[in-house]
Amino acid sequence: MHAYRADHAFDGTRMLPGGALVLVEGTTIVGVEPGSAAVPDGCPVTHLPGTTLMPGLVETHTHLCGDSGPRALEQLPELTDDDLDAIVRRSLAEQLAAGVTAVRDLGDAHWTVVDRHRHHPDGPTVVASGPPVTVTAGHCWNMGGEADGPQALRAAVRERAERGADVVKVMASGGMITATTDVTKPQYPLDDLRLVVRAAHAAGLPVTAHAHAVAAVELCLQAGVDGIEHCTCVGGATLGMHAPPDLVARLAASGVVVCPTQGHVPGSTYPPNIRAVMERTGITPEGIVDHVRTLVEGGVRLVAGSDSGIYPDKRHGVLPWALVELVEAGAPPVVALAAATAHAADAIGLGARTGRLRAGLDADLLLVDGDAGTDVTAVTRVRTVVSRGRVVRGPGPL
Repeated sequence: MHAYRADHAFDGTRMLPGGALVLVEGTTIVGVEPGSAAVPDGCPVTHLPGTTLMPGLVETHTHLCGDSGPRALEQLPELTDDDLDAIVRRSLAEQLAAGVTAVRDLGDAHWTVVDRHRHHPDGPTVVASGPPVTVTAGHCWNMGGEADGPQALRAAVRERAERGADVVKVMASGGMITATTDVTKPQYPLDDLRLVVRAAHAAGLPVTAHAHAVAAVELCLQAGVDGIEHCTCVGGATLGMHAPPDLVARLAASGVVVCPTQGHVPGSTYPPNIRAVMERTGITPEGIVDHVRTLVEGGVRLVAGSDSGIYPDKRHGVLPWALVELVEAGAPPVVALAAATAHAADAIGLGARTGRLRAGLDADLLLVDGDAGTDVTAVTRVRTVVSRGRVVRGPGPL
């Protein structure tokens, strides 16, 4: 048994007054006690004064096959299986070093993650979609998930179920990285999206949809998807990001999980191709903050995910900065922390396993400098990461 004590503690949904003492046996949390509790006889204890003890972070939107380089996704068809395996292993290590102990991969190249990287014994825990379902030459077509029409869409869902994918991702609109697509317009009509949702649910799989266009977000709601990625709401009557009040209300009422994919390396700039799309559509950094504030104030169910791995300023391990940006958009620090722990774990199907300081769950723990309940930037100052009971020394400030 090993004990972890901290002056401040967040259990996944709330701060624990007086901190906490967490007891770990093997890979599992076996006790959560007040911070002043006595340590069992003979039990070693890790106590870093001035730190916050919390569950490991849950990254709900990553691309493990992306190497965070300028051509991270563009180069995928050129890579061998060995190349991809090496990138995925490095991506997982970078996530873990930043305090991320569980990830949901939403853009697998040719089944690399689903087939070979979901069951590493030393973490992070991986949930994976396989290649996203997209129209011919659609957004991220080069990952191998093109499917047009009812027959092909049914086959695509069936393949994901048979290969053991955990979730179906569908590209409901164009994307910023695929130059031949349009972020302001849907890719699939409503009937096709409904077919994907029905087929996936019949197979026991949830569906999350990539949607930048406001029209695509509307279609996703009507189709009954379980999650919406980005939810940028572009392509309306005016330039920029505009979520109509009635749409925000319906998003909130539906309970659909929205991941606004925040998180950038501080001081970073967008790559030229992304900047070009932003200029064409009227998206600005300030507009993104205002848009997410609208979702926060509207009570939309938000989780933290960064879209990591897709270019240098979205590198693996950038998730802590998504929490900082969520607070900048008006979320209280505790709400942002929950969006990357308990609520994120629930959203990706891992709530019974991780995301909380609770006896019986995996010993996925994070110790960071400072009081994260009042200063969320504390999550960027990693001291120690514990993944399923295995201790990893963090890299220091991100």
